[in-house]
Amino acid sequence: MKEKINRTVFELWEGELICGILMQAAVLLVNNKAVYSICLWIGILSAMAASFHMWWAIDRSLDYGEGAPKQMGVQYVYRYLGMCIMLGAVGYFFGNYVLASFAGLITIKLSAYMHPITHRIATLVYGEEILPEKIEYLYDDEEDKKEPAQKQE
Repeated sequence: MKEKINRTVFELWEGELICGILMQAAVLLVNNKAVYSICLWIGILSAMAASFHMWWAIDRSLDYGEGAPKQMGVQYVYRYLGMCIMLGAVGYFFGNYVLASFAGLITIKLSAYMHPITHRIATLVYGEEILPEKIEYLYDDEEDKKEPAQKQE
């Protein structure tokens, strides 16, 4: 398993956090502000975990060759069940604020739609293809590190 995540997952997380901060403004419209915030951020953290699991599952499933579609389907079911369990737990413990957690889960979709924007933000902050050391993608072999012009030589 690779020890670090790739840039796309980082940019999805960036978009999920931006959406979460914007959704946090709705705290002004509810009675129990603390519970709303807790449930919203449970949903956002679950969306971040789901986006990581999606990357991990696709990366692992490709090693299965012909069985890759089946393995991706199994991992999808695991991810979906995890989200259902999280929503059920929030509904059990916090009752009426399950929609706040669902709104947090939806940030995974919103983040995917705003990926061009988060890519530009990450490029402005970190450069074209450089991320902080703990997030930068590990290369599988030395050939991938070379520039395209160097590969042709």
